[in-house]
Amino acid sequence: METEPNYHLRFWVITIALAAVKIIFTLRPEIDLFTEEAQYWLWSQNMAWHYYSKPPLVAVLNYLSTGILGNTELGVRINAIVCGVGISWVTYLFASYLSGPKAGFWSALVVQAMPVWWLASTFHMTDSSLTFFWTLGVYLAYRGIREGKTTWWIWAGIATALGLMAKVVMLLIMPTVLIFLVYTKAFRPHRKNFVLFVLISLLGFVPALIWNWENNFDTFKHLATLGGAGGAESKSLDFGNSVKWFLEYFSGQLAIVSVFLLPVWWLCFRDVMKSREKASVFLLLPGVLTFLAFAALSFIKRTEVNWPIFAYTGFAVVLGSWIVQQSKFWRRFTMVGIALSILIPVLFLLPDFTGLKSIGPVVKGEQKALSRLSGHDALAQRLDFLKDSLALDNEFYFSDSYHMASELSFYLDDNPQSFVMNMGSRKNQFDLWPDMSQFLNTAKTGVFVSMNHQTMDNRAGFETLIYEEIFIPNYKEIPIRKVKIQIWKNLKSYQPFVPDSY
Repeated sequence: METEPNYHLRFWVITIALAAVKIIFTLRPEIDLFTEEAQYWLWSQNMAWHYYSKPPLVAVLNYLSTGILGNTELGVRINAIVCGVGISWVTYLFASYLSGPKAGFWSALVVQAMPVWWLASTFHMTDSSLTFFWTLGVYLAYRGIREGKTTWWIWAGIATALGLMAKVVMLLIMPTVLIFLVYTKAFRPHRKNFVLFVLISLLGFVPALIWNWENNFDTFKHLATLGGAGGAESKSLDFGNSVKWFLEYFSGQLAIVSVFLLPVWWLCFRDVMKSREKASVFLLLPGVLTFLAFAALSFIKRTEVNWPIFAYTGFAVVLGSWIVQQSKFWRRFTMVGIALSILIPVLFLLPDFTGLKSIGPVVKGEQKALSRLSGHDALAQRLDFLKDSLALDNEFYFSDSYHMASELSFYLDDNPQSFVMNMGSRKNQFDLWPDMSQFLNTAKTGVFVSMNHQTMDNRAGFETLIYEEIFIPNYKEIPIRKVKIQIWKNLKSYQPFVPDSY
């Protein structure tokens, strides 16, 4: 008799190996933090109940991880890597619970083949913890529905509360669970447990309410603006733009679930629609509803590809369970698609072991793909050199962009708090923190760093210009961007742009 493969062991070997790949990528000396990662790290240096655009969990995780690993790239990205392991693990558990360990193994492979998983598990953004807690919350809620035990509903509520502290869109889990209960005519027996689940979940909204009560409900205004309501003057819909934005969104969603698996996604979804098996409907419902919601939004404004990705992990459970029931041909086809979907990002993330990345066009392609992850440390080293050579003391650093300011704080020696001089952008977290006006007439040195402006456009006036230059960091000898550096003495006037848009 043939021995059943140890799918549990296979799962952990592959999952740990992929986590190791991301650690190696993070340790590559030419790779810096993505600007959003640097911003969320800076939040962790200024702990609060909530932040202008996001809940506090991303900052809390950075605070804990950098407390152990230091203010390093790995100290930040270890959170995403751990979340990626968690997403894979819950996917494996969910499919194993429904269809056995073989389906669990296939489902985990499918989720690890999806670019959505690579994004959430490589770069520490709010989507990292959101996707993990969404996947966990959906799994626990299903256990509560299927087994009727209040304990599962309580745990689902806790997972949802934590997800709400990652990103407010976690709220969508509540209507999706409710719709499923109504669709399956199971709401009445689960009514009390569902209400308990909602009440526990809403505890995760408390930090947002506390902070927004104290800060003029700025987050709600920001979210309304992102949704196309409020903040700016209303504009009539442009049919051409609407179609363009929708097609961008739709094609992005196809790519983010892996183009190599599109044929089997289609066949799987077709079979599920025919059978309408309850577990599959439950797993597909969150992703489909979220996809449709953002698809509708894409007709009004440009919608980012990553916005709905947190809800797609259920698709992997459905496809993994479907694969084990298919013919050898389709299993092999799927395995090839999974292998390609995993191998390509692995080769992209790893250092140049093969020499392929030394080929001219490949180097240029990699530089273009990694441009937002490169050059920040080199810029900080240049600024530290100028500080020493010009004998600067007690200086402060500022920029016109929160992206640049956040990178400066992370990479400069001693991680100083940086500042943003608003020169026309919409409101951001820096507008709520103490600004540069505290340095007026203090004789301190101000260091202006920008990749967007050559001058300060009279937003700030200093007594004397000490030094200026244009610095160009390189990626493997390819220029990345031009950065203006100006070093000034004694801030005399400060008149930043005051944004009224969110």
